[in-house]
Amino acid sequence: MQEVTIIGLGLIGGSTGLALRKWSAENNNALHVVGFDESVNRQSEAKKIGAIDDAQWSLVDAVKNADIVIVATPVGAMRQVFEDIGPHLKAGAIVTDTGSTKAQVLEDSKILPGTISFVGGHPMAGKAQSLEAAEATLFTGATWVVCPGPTATEDAIRNVLGIVAAVGAEAFFADPVEHDAYVAGISHLPFVMAASLTNAVTSDPSWRDMKTLAATGFRDTTRLALGDPIMHRDIALANREALTRWIDQMIDSLNDFKEMLAAEDGSTEQVHAYFTQAQDARALLEVQRSRAEEQLIDGQDSLKKENVSEQMSRMLLGGFGRRRKQAADDARRR
Repeated sequence: MQEVTIIGLGLIGGSTGLALRKWSAENNNALHVVGFDESVNRQSEAKKIGAIDDAQWSLVDAVKNADIVIVATPVGAMRQVFEDIGPHLKAGAIVTDTGSTKAQVLEDSKILPGTISFVGGHPMAGKAQSLEAAEATLFTGATWVVCPGPTATEDAIRNVLGIVAAVGAEAFFADPVEHDAYVAGISHLPFVMAASLTNAVTSDPSWRDMKTLAATGFRDTTRLALGDPIMHRDIALANREALTRWIDQMIDSLNDFKEMLAAEDGSTEQVHAYFTQAQDARALLEVQRSRAEEQLIDGQDSLKKENVSEQMSRMLLGGFGRRRKQAADDARRR
């Protein structure tokens, strides 16, 4: 049995624990999942909903026996976590994370001891930012970005890929700088836009009366503004350069539309083209998503024809498993 410690028991940490414990139960209880969170109430709730096997009230106790540590805290807190756990990790342990930015996290991970392998990670999935919303299927079919650190061993990378597979996600290797540039546009900018729209409208004196008219369009568009302010503050500051570029591009797009509205001649055709271009691009995304879901279902059907348990076992914690098997073989030869 291998020990996996999850630090940070919010939506992502809780969902990871639920998914890993579900996988473990289906595979001869191969894992023991330990959880730690600064909130005692959150630790208790995580144990209550079955996201972890045990809670540790001390961070040191939570990691000292861990084979894999998953840091699921806001990115702004990760460097301190690395500093706190580094001296207490056993040699050969693997540390990974779930942060929304990767370049700064990989840089911060360099303070971990040289005997530790760090493999950066980012699950592209989420919803309401709370443990209460955690679910074992949150990552099913989602992309999980993997960014190995410079000292990560092959076994460490394989183990993290096993974690990704066990929770039902699809691994995607990416350069950390490239990753940050991409997610700034597709993840971080949408939150900023939702927050900006909310602030712009609700700060107007007419909001008191206008809010009674706010329906699904406004609620859907501003849903992301409900996200954790601390988490998004840390993300924005850690990825400010890439995010600034996308904000400039968004401002240019809005200014283009503003000029169309102000134009006296030809504005009807221009406005129509603006909306049509957006509709076509968004529809294409839906088509691609549907095809991806179909491929996922086909892949799952194919896997059912084989021994899924054995396939996952070979991936998850493969390095540790091989070393333990080799040790047993050596002992028998003696």
